[in-house]
Amino acid sequence: MRVRRFGELEAVIMDRVWDRDEPTTVRGILDEISAEREIAYTTVMSTMDNLHRKGCLERERVGKAYWYQPTLSREQYSASLMHEALHGGGRSDLVLAYFVEQIDAEESAGLRAALRLRRDLPQPKPTESLSQQQ
Repeated sequence: MRVRRFGELEAVIMDRVWDRDEPTTVRGILDEISAEREIAYTTVMSTMDNLHRKGCLERERVGKAYWYQPTLSREQYSASLMHEALHGGGRSDLVLAYFVEQIDAEESAGLRAALRLRRDLPQPKPTESLSQQQ
């Protein structure tokens, strides 16, 4: 799945959805956002519908309302953006090197821990080619 950065309202809505432990409705999101700024129900509804069509939210109809929940966690979405940037911005080895130059010591320690975890996980076995199966 190709990911892209959210627009301003999309990001606000996704943050609200990610902050919940259970599915939510347009009305639930509207009530939170309208406490901070004036916004129409139809604006929130159409933005959540767009996020659904883009594959960011899944929904289920319950009675007359749709209940929405994210298809990816906030962290999975961020990782997808990072992956896209790594492979879409020139030589990936240089992109990664420039990225590492910009992170602080705590982030660097987290990156090293993630790499150690990946190294210690069992690696998938290569699949047989079709010619080997015949």
